[in-house]
Amino acid sequence: MTATASRPDTATDTTDATATATAASATRSQPGTGRRVLIVVQNLPVPFDRRVWLEATTLADHGYAVSVICPQARGCTAARETIDGVDIYRYPLPFEAGNAIGWIAEFVWCFVATALLSIRVAVRGRGFDVLHACNPPETYVVLGKLWRPFGKRFLFDHHDLSPEMYLAKGGRAGSALHRGLLALERLTLRNADVVITTNESHARLEHERGGVPEGSSIVVRSGPNLAKFRRTDPDPSLKQGRRHLLAYLGVIGDQDGVDHLVRAMLALRRGGREDVHCLVIGDGPHFPAIRKLATELGVDDLITFTGFVRDVDELCRLLSSADLGVVPDPRTEWSDRSTLNKVVEYMYFGLPVVSYELTETKVSAGGAARFAESDDVDDLAATIAALLDDPAERARMGAIGAERVRSELAWEHSIPHLLEAYDRAFAFD
Repeated sequence: MTATASRPDTATDTTDATATATAASATRSQPGTGRRVLIVVQNLPVPFDRRVWLEATTLADHGYAVSVICPQARGCTAARETIDGVDIYRYPLPFEAGNAIGWIAEFVWCFVATALLSIRVAVRGRGFDVLHACNPPETYVVLGKLWRPFGKRFLFDHHDLSPEMYLAKGGRAGSALHRGLLALERLTLRNADVVITTNESHARLEHERGGVPEGSSIVVRSGPNLAKFRRTDPDPSLKQGRRHLLAYLGVIGDQDGVDHLVRAMLALRRGGREDVHCLVIGDGPHFPAIRKLATELGVDDLITFTGFVRDVDELCRLLSSADLGVVPDPRTEWSDRSTLNKVVEYMYFGLPVVSYELTETKVSAGGAARFAESDDVDDLAATIAALLDDPAERARMGAIGAERVRSELAWEHSIPHLLEAYDRAFAFD
């Protein structure tokens, strides 16, 4: 019996999710009627940025007039569109930053494009009362200051630790850019009317490093929306004739460790395993390099690269067919303190999680994860292999994860915290 067959019944899981969503809708009021929000995000476009999209659509569902400014990317190229009641404005990225000078140029380009589009939203669009800025980077504190004389509040959504992310990308501690990122972080935290964050590790740093009063940050955790995700019958064709299917879901950047996953597939093959296929679901600046690496290592036949999957039903089909989800992010100060969306999304689909030993991944996954003994690709591969050979343990871990999502980690549990943050922002009237 495979782990897929051993998971909790699909129909029951879908019923639970529908019941939760229905209960939330039944108690929903429209506290945001008349309130206008502009969300700016540079790291990813919407709806690809799943956290930002959940925030935007949740606010729209609760009566807020919501606009979003973000960059264009593959799969999200329209300069202007409205989806699920959210107005989206996108600007082009003419180049991909690859070094410090490139990052600075990208920051400047994105800031200017966002500032100009914010004027368009204010004058010709829905307008806004709150500027909701998502990092990285923290440059939008300047935009918040420019709009403050016009009565706009500034809400900072602390997604990532930018200084730690810079180091994870190969940056040098103590360099001018590193010091600049720390200074921007402090400036942003001290000038925000409201700070929301993804986990307690971030909240502690916001107090210790940014001067935010202890307990003032509002933790809004990322998690799957039970009303939109659903588990389906597995599709055996995705395994490409092999017995097991791994899944990676997320951004493909140089700090995300997808190269570790590709090398782990090579280690599995060298260990005599030809029974494993892998889905890599996502896109990002490192995508071409990862595909090239898979070809160079001779494992491209073991990996299907789907690119960015915009259709939720298709994403559900892919993840419902996998046997386990892999978190290949190497351990850094950034990854150790980050809540990774993919962890909770794997858990929703009853997938046990294999990861390096990361603090916030432990917090999210609990007993649904197994961790490699060291930060080594061979150990990652060995951990994957051991779990693939133990279907009963996979089923047990998958059930733990699915229950944690339903009872604690689904997006529905974060909605009250998001609305509390906005009530606090509008209390400045």
